[in-house]
Amino acid sequence: MRLADVRAIRYGDVLVEGQRWPGFLHVVEHPQGRVLVDTGLIDSTPELDAEWSPRFDPDAIPRDVVCVINTHLHFDHCGGNRLFAGTPVYVQRLEREEARAEGYTIAQWVEFEGATYVELEGEQEVLPGLRVLPTPGHTSGHQSVLVETDDGLVVVAGDVAYTWSAFDATENDAAVTLAHLFPARIWLAHERMPRDASNPSGPAA
Repeated sequence: MRLADVRAIRYGDVLVEGQRWPGFLHVVEHPQGRVLVDTGLIDSTPELDAEWSPRFDPDAIPRDVVCVINTHLHFDHCGGNRLFAGTPVYVQRLEREEARAEGYTIAQWVEFEGATYVELEGEQEVLPGLRVLPTPGHTSGHQSVLVETDDGLVVVAGDVAYTWSAFDATENDAAVTLAHLFPARIWLAHERMPRDASNPSGPAA
């Protein structure tokens, strides 16, 4: 695999303090098949419309995947899980437990007929050269995806931070953990561009 085998797909956006924040899925083109990291949104609810005014394109979500990995189970990261009944969905056990709490997420978007969750306890390899690492902070059960490529380590960090400035905050323990892995590239779920090791103070060119 190469750096370009891990890429972002914009599925939509949400309204945060008057500004549109983009939402991205990430795809890993693994030798054993395509892996999807998070599933975005395929519909909404009146409550979400009122609070977040989400916009989304369900057709942007790839369907031909061997598995799904959820960084966490907030509505904008698991809303498309229902497209993948019968497909393994990897999530931290703690995250799935917390997602059962009222108000945490949209419960029926997590638990649905045919849902095939693989609950993980900590760091674990999912496929050769692709593993997950717990990165608690945004949620207690948040995990990031680590992909070994010929060009170096790629990290799909989900909501470890919403922005690069938040990623760089010294109190962001999860981000510090990931930075100490010296990745060649890092992706965030709400930033348009990744950050490369060749440009450590900003996103990729």
